[in-house]
Amino acid sequence: MTAPLDVSGTAAEAQPEAVLQGVGAKAIQGRSLGQIAWTRLKRDKVAIAGAVIVVLLVLVAALAERPFGGLIALFGDDPNVPNQDAIDPLTSAPLAPWGGMSFEHPLGLEPVNGRDIFARILSGAQISLLVAFLATLLSVIIGTLMGVLAGYFGGWTDTIISRLMDMFLAFPLLLFAIAIVGAMPDRAFGLSGNGLRIGVIVFIIGFFSWPYIARIVRGQTLSLKEREFVDAARSLGATNGHIIFKEVLPNLVAPILVYSTLLIPTNILFEAALSFLGVGVAEPQASWGGMLTRAVDYYQSAPHFMIIPGLAIFITVMAFNLLGDGLRDALDPRNR
Repeated sequence: MTAPLDVSGTAAEAQPEAVLQGVGAKAIQGRSLGQIAWTRLKRDKVAIAGAVIVVLLVLVAALAERPFGGLIALFGDDPNVPNQDAIDPLTSAPLAPWGGMSFEHPLGLEPVNGRDIFARILSGAQISLLVAFLATLLSVIIGTLMGVLAGYFGGWTDTIISRLMDMFLAFPLLLFAIAIVGAMPDRAFGLSGNGLRIGVIVFIIGFFSWPYIARIVRGQTLSLKEREFVDAARSLGATNGHIIFKEVLPNLVAPILVYSTLLIPTNILFEAALSFLGVGVAEPQASWGGMLTRAVDYYQSAPHFMIIPGLAIFITVMAFNLLGDGLRDALDPRNR
């Protein structure tokens, strides 16, 4: 007959409830969907790099002018002040080598007028990000509203909104923007000058781009309204407004966030295209597309004048796209 095992001081003496709560072992803690997504996003080094660049761009644009810190005044000249003394009158190129790059002008000078390129890049970043963020916000608001209404109520509401989407998607947006901005008066709606131009550009981009996000929201809403938690809320007597705002919209945050991140670079390119075609913000206000337009005539004698704003657009668009792809992978429920 063998001696009984000595199990004193072990988890065997613990009550079943205590064992389940993790006595003698590390308690198991649950994680929210946001924590899971953040953990997955942190593993994506490319997406984190894109996020860092986006944050730096936003900070640089916000801190460029004097009211917020004045990076332009700290590292460069006024973006609209010419430096004719630094320009060769015969070639219209900067007198200093490397396009006039120096400690006072880190990215060199523009041909002909000698304006500081670094200061104009910072000033142009403000315009590009302002237009892109405001236009994206307008698109998200309209697209989310229309998509939820079409997907949740269905029937004739879905039919009308879907046909409206088709009409907006078939609209020649670029030609319309060129025509409207080109024929715009000097003052309207209490605005004038570049303020009026920026407002019109934001409205045109945002108002005519909502069908893209509306289609995504509509598809997600069609799926969500058939889920068990929506049926449970409906069986408890919840109104349509309560279900939409408390049950459906919170579950649409992830796809809306991902698509918004991918829509911002598209709007940046659209604003740059309008400025390149001469119907964006007017001189002397700097814009990346306007700088590329002026650089066309000097790409042989001053290639830096074209390369620098082109790189600014490329890096900005690439950073937002990398961040958007990372968010899409991190928030994808199929990866959980």
